[in-house]
Amino acid sequence: MRKISMLLAAPILGAALSVAALPAAAEFELQAYGGFQTSPHSTVKGSDPNGVGDFNFTAGWDGKSFEAPPYWGVRGIWWRDEVLGFGVDFNHAKVYADDETLDESGFERLEFTDGLNILTANVFRRFPSLERKWTPYVGGGAGVAIPHVDVESSGSKTFGYQVTGPAVQWVAGVSYPFAESWSVFGEYKGTYSMNKADLKGGGKLETNIVTNALNLGVGFRF
Repeated sequence: MRKISMLLAAPILGAALSVAALPAAAEFELQAYGGFQTSPHSTVKGSDPNGVGDFNFTAGWDGKSFEAPPYWGVRGIWWRDEVLGFGVDFNHAKVYADDETLDESGFERLEFTDGLNILTANVFRRFPSLERKWTPYVGGGAGVAIPHVDVESSGSKTFGYQVTGPAVQWVAGVSYPFAESWSVFGEYKGTYSMNKADLKGGGKLETNIVTNALNLGVGFRF
């Protein structure tokens, strides 16, 4: 597993320092969500010296959001006031190379399915109004990808977690309170991760993956 560079660690460290500086009256919200996640095609390149050799192809990805392990995420947000918040988000996305990609590439397995984990430090902006109970919000942040790399060819098998590179996320949604401390929300969430994975036997695999998801979740404030 690669060491996280100072560049990748900086966004998360910055969020931690921001949280430490929050006033005592700030509100904390813990959220959990699931949903339907997809991923468009991406270029996959590298070398597998004990298997398919050098490779460079376009992969089609399946999300399979509701198959085990399912797609999910959790986040914590420290709201400084009614508008501005800082938080940390862990997103358990996943991608499977489709059957056509496996047939043409020579790989027997090519997937990040336990999962394509994205950890980010984020800034959120709410748009409250006294005239309505529901509240729109947007957010974005940066961090790292920590996928479970599951790649198998005729000559080698790579199976394990790796820190593969930087990642960003963006989100837009609407929340609605249904009790004093509880709310539900619906949102669109996207991620972009740059993944450079080590393959067993000295090989390398590189691919930049975008995910798009429609989420439903619940939040608890205290």
